[in-house]
Amino acid sequence: MNMMQNRNYWFSSGYLITFYAAWSLWWSFYAIWLKSKIGLSGEQLGIVYAANSAAAMFFMIFYGIIQDKLQIGKAVITFQSIVMILIGPFLIYVYEPLLRNDFLLGVCIGAPVLSAGFISGCALIDSFIERISRLFGFEFGPARFWGSFGYAAATFVAGILFGIDPHINFWMASGVAVIYFTINLIFKPKQVLSTNNEAQAVIQKPTIPTMSEILSLFGMKKFWLFVFFIIGTNSFYTIYDQQLFPNFYTSFFDKPEDGYQVYGYLNSFQVFLEATCMILAPFFINKVGAKKSLLVAAMVMICRISLSATLDNVYLISLVKLFHAIETPLFILAVFKYVVGNFDERLSSTLYLVGFNISSNVGVIVLSWLVGKLFDNTGYSTTFYVLASIVLFILIISIFTLSDDKKTKQP
Repeated sequence: MNMMQNRNYWFSSGYLITFYAAWSLWWSFYAIWLKSKIGLSGEQLGIVYAANSAAAMFFMIFYGIIQDKLQIGKAVITFQSIVMILIGPFLIYVYEPLLRNDFLLGVCIGAPVLSAGFISGCALIDSFIERISRLFGFEFGPARFWGSFGYAAATFVAGILFGIDPHINFWMASGVAVIYFTINLIFKPKQVLSTNNEAQAVIQKPTIPTMSEILSLFGMKKFWLFVFFIIGTNSFYTIYDQQLFPNFYTSFFDKPEDGYQVYGYLNSFQVFLEATCMILAPFFINKVGAKKSLLVAAMVMICRISLSATLDNVYLISLVKLFHAIETPLFILAVFKYVVGNFDERLSSTLYLVGFNISSNVGVIVLSWLVGKLFDNTGYSTTFYVLASIVLFILIISIFTLSDDKKTKQP
């Protein structure tokens, strides 16, 4: 069956485009909002990101285990979508006043809400759609393209609105979340019929993994080596990309409003490129394998971080930011290929949310405050060099410790 005639593909794409659009409307300028509008220091910014990541760990464990039990059930997605709808009023009437007047209380209340709806929610929806793609006959990459497209389109708008009033962004995020909620209500995964109305090959319902099978992952050496790689690469890159780079980039502009707008345009263009790479990346990954693709993605991370420390021209820095459009599709899609190729594919949600996302968040929790302190004391250049050196060290080790692909590559 042609993918374009597969209703499950289009519903899956609808999930992804609306989720990532809603997330982008507030998240793409989150660090800038915290620093320039709320007035947080680098150290406080690190505390916020560490707390968000700590809360995300809980929800990723919960989401991963429950979703593997549900397989293609939507109860967890429904809960997540309700939290998403509430994001606008929460940010405006609860989170912002608390951060201004009682910082620690605001951090403690905000972290679980932001994590349940979005920070953990992105991993939940990616793993849910990846499972749908395997069961109903389409590649995850082309569906994930629409997520990147939605993020890019929303970022383009967000950059303009943020300079007017960030609250507009927050209300729009809730509005898009309503569409996401509606898609979730009406979507019922169905087996696709061929053009002559004869059923395609029967899709066997996978056996539900037991709790002991899920917990057995934590006794596997190759699981922990995978976790080590994720913490040593993606965690540091996440701190660089989310906590440091937005304010670093806008510092090149005399007027903050100009920086916000240009950053929005650049971020939007970058994610449009990322969307294109989401379609192309599966061909590269299937050709060279998941392990090599992960290593290549880590090398792209190192290049971007180190070049940010070296260059002082806003046009060259803008070009370097576009490296993210290569790194993200390679890393995300290769992670799915790696876990399905080296572990029990029934546990893909647990592996993706726990092995990948929680591992990343552990690193962010431990390192955000330290990196924030390092930045306050040394500035951007030294901090970027330190991060790039650490990622390079982990990359060299992982060449020998990551597992080679075990299963036959998918066409």
